[in-house]
Amino acid sequence: MSFQRFYDTWFDQLKEIVRQLSEVPRPATSDQHRELHQQLVQKVVSHIYEYYRVKSLAAKNDILSVYSAPWSTSLERSLHWIAGWRPTTAFHLIYTESSILFESHIIDILRGLRYGDLGDLSPDQLARVSELQCEAVQEENSITDEFNDWQDSASEILGLMGDIEGKMEKLVEILEKADKLRMKTIENLVELLTPQQAIEFLISSAHLQFGIRRWGINHDRQRENP
Repeated sequence: MSFQRFYDTWFDQLKEIVRQLSEVPRPATSDQHRELHQQLVQKVVSHIYEYYRVKSLAAKNDILSVYSAPWSTSLERSLHWIAGWRPTTAFHLIYTESSILFESHIIDILRGLRYGDLGDLSPDQLARVSELQCEAVQEENSITDEFNDWQDSASEILGLMGDIEGKMEKLVEILEKADKLRMKTIENLVELLTPQQAIEFLISSAHLQFGIRRWGINHDRQRENP
């Protein structure tokens, strides 16, 4: 199966999993509900892990195809960082969702009511999110520097000089570091959040992905059919 076909199938499966996430009772009012939350969160994380596992195999087979990402829309590719989403985007999403929910619940919060959602992040959770964000920024910058160094050596590739195979292997290595950081970011945040908060984070992340892809498809269709 080509990565294109794998991605189409994987994306459809993600939609179904997110539909299941959206239908679970929130907040959890029983042990059964809490167990269901944890199971579905793990299901999403495992699904994302499978994506990066197969992507790694595809990269070893044809790294330039993975970077050009023909299965993505023009809009999606314009937003890519090292052939994928930028890890620090997850932290911006957490802060945005938390602020929106906090503001919508402010009256209830002042009355002492709690919803247990992303608007109820504790001071310790917020401090840890900030720490994780700083760590992710440092790793992002390090990987970006490696990629910039690789691009600076493009003259050797154009001139067919040097170890071309070695340079392609280096590109695979850079991609693996970026994907590892993406996966680690999701795992760290899911571990930090409560199951309910993790569900809300994963749903928001997926809806952002769905929205960008939908806009990208519409844009590409309009461009092809002026």
